[in-house]
Amino acid sequence: MKKFAATLALAVFAAGGVHAADLGGKLLKVGSDTTSPPMESVDPASGQIVGFDVDVVNAICAKINCQAEFVTTGWDGIFAALDQGSFDLVASGVSITDERKKAMDFSDPYIVNSQAVLTRAEDQGITLDTFKAEGRKLSAQANTTDAQVAEGVVGKENVVAYDTFSAAIIALKNKDVDGVVINGANAAAYEREFAGELVASIKDLESDPIGLVFRKGDENVAAFNEGLKAIKDDGTLDQLVAKYWGLK
Repeated sequence: MKKFAATLALAVFAAGGVHAADLGGKLLKVGSDTTSPPMESVDPASGQIVGFDVDVVNAICAKINCQAEFVTTGWDGIFAALDQGSFDLVASGVSITDERKKAMDFSDPYIVNSQAVLTRAEDQGITLDTFKAEGRKLSAQANTTDAQVAEGVVGKENVVAYDTFSAAIIALKNKDVDGVVINGANAAAYEREFAGELVASIKDLESDPIGLVFRKGDENVAAFNEGLKAIKDDGTLDQLVAKYWGLK
């Protein structure tokens, strides 16, 4: 697997052939907080849920004979809803952490994503030291590793947490905060969407492996890992990364 620099890198998987599992055409519901392009969002024209995570899950399902139905779910309640059986897995750019692994099972990582700080263009070149020294405010989506990173930079008292990424972006544009800690993939998307207004001034804060999330003990984890291995081996995962980020 080719490794990519900057804000996004493909996770490295073990080599070797795999015989993909067969889930018999089973329909699986997939919970996703669809406010984080390009990972997942709702296409305003079609109303369909689209994005990198959607394509990854669909590609895996093509290998292991299942169907995916994505369900928009707010981030705050997404893991509780999974545990209660509202859907079968979560695909929402979820960082794999030791704390989360105590309560849920993860697939193997399919990308490694690093956090960035998105700022207004007028603050391009700002440093973390400036944020700390001047007591500038950072924002992030609540209950995420991004929020934890923000607190580590400027202290909890200088972090404003929002329910969605888009709300944090609006706060930044309105000058309610001075930066948004966000994963590098999303930062690049917002930088393109608001070219000339917003920039990823600080990159590569911390790197998180990203995985699909399942209830503890779910037998589908093994099947999805086989499917994930298959789309790595045949180049599909590389093609999806190139589709969304232009990396080769």
